Amino acid sequence: MGVPCDDAVVIQAPEAAGGPSVISVSCPDKTGLGCDFCRVILFFGLSILRGDVSTDGKWCYVVFWVEERGGRPTPWGLLKKRLLAACPAVSVASGLHNFYYGPQELMLAERPPQVFLLKFSCYDRMGLLHDVTQVLCDLELIIRRVKVSTTPDGRVMDLFFISDTRELLHTKGRKEETCEQLRAALGDSMTNCEIEPANAQIVDCLQASPFLAPAITEELFNLELPEESPVGSPSSPSNISVKMDNSLSPSHTLIQILGCDHKGLLYDIMRTLKDYNIQVSYGRVYASRNGSCEIDLFVMQLDGKKILDPNKQRAVCSRLRMELFHPLRVAVMKRGPDKELLVANPVELSGKGRPLVFYDITLALKILEIRIFLAEIGRHVIGDREWEVYRFLLSDDFESCASQDKIVEGVTKMLMGWE
Repeated sequence: MGVPCDDAVVIQAPEAAGGPSVISVSCPDKTGLGCDFCRVILFFGLSILRGDVSTDGKWCYVVFWVEERGGRPTPWGLLKKRLLAACPAVSVASGLHNFYYGPQELMLAERPPQVFLLKFSCYDRMGLLHDVTQVLCDLELIIRRVKVSTTPDGRVMDLFFISDTRELLHTKGRKEETCEQLRAALGDSMTNCEIEPANAQIVDCLQASPFLAPAITEELFNLELPEESPVGSPSSPSNISVKMDNSLSPSHTLIQILGCDHKGLLYDIMRTLKDYNIQVSYGRVYASRNGSCEIDLFVMQLDGKKILDPNKQRAVCSRLRMELFHPLRVAVMKRGPDKELLVANPVELSGKGRPLVFYDITLALKILEIRIFLAEIGRHVIGDREWEVYRFLLSDDFESCASQDKIVEGVTKMLMGWE
């Protein structure tokens, strides 16, 4: 069986204090591979300052200059393992690198992860949900859905539907490690912790639902580029430029992008191209210290041809502009007599959600000293896209800590990485 070569991923430490680390990847190519790499890098909380991508359609070479942000130390060895896992498998027999899977077989080889139900209860306190989320992120447990509720006596009942990046949560040791880490973070307030495989009925409930209240749909899912900037945004629609040019290459379409940098920018761009089955043959990315970014991508369709259809050109450019300017939606709305924070982000066609969204939301609310009474994650189909929607019912006294606009601004800045 083919396996990724260990030297397919090389991570170099900064040459000087405060400088970027350099990640180099050399492996077989497949459509959407750049998106997969950027997703892993985003999951580890790293920001991409520069990037170079080149491929001949069979083999690719990628270099990213990255820096740590947010104060979380990066487990570089684990990052390398996850990047290696994202590389298509190769055979190294006789010292030669050969495809173990073709592109179509690689797509078919991906299987949905097993879902587990994590149940525990404890006494409520400020920042509790974020502290739990940080433990799960550090353990590489992916939160797929959550139901958190607070009882009148101050007890919290948590139901987390999770999958394990390491695929070990079915083992006794991994379950014990998870509960021990939660107990270490929560202390004596945690009274019980159980982990069990989610049954088929529960897994079915994780699938996208077409229903969402019309008021929420109208507030969050305006698919037209807004005239005003999101709260806290350093950018405006007039500062964003996405152009296609078919005159500079006999075989590729050039996509030129100018705009404002944000956390996960390159992931948002690569995710969009992956969803449109567009392959990047060569690309260069540069994000300046003043917050602007310049990206040049030479791309082709799966059939090896340029993007010549005017309708597809307009659709791709429009989607890219939206991803640059408004990749996540944030709002505070009424929910009966209470207030609810809502955050939405698009899901990849492969079914993968955006990394660290729940982590960033709960961190922002912890900093604002706002308690969470109820939290839910669900998936919904709006138009032709699937969205992951995060809903947080805020405690009654939240207005004593921050106004609605302050909450939207704080959450948006945390999600987008804006200082």
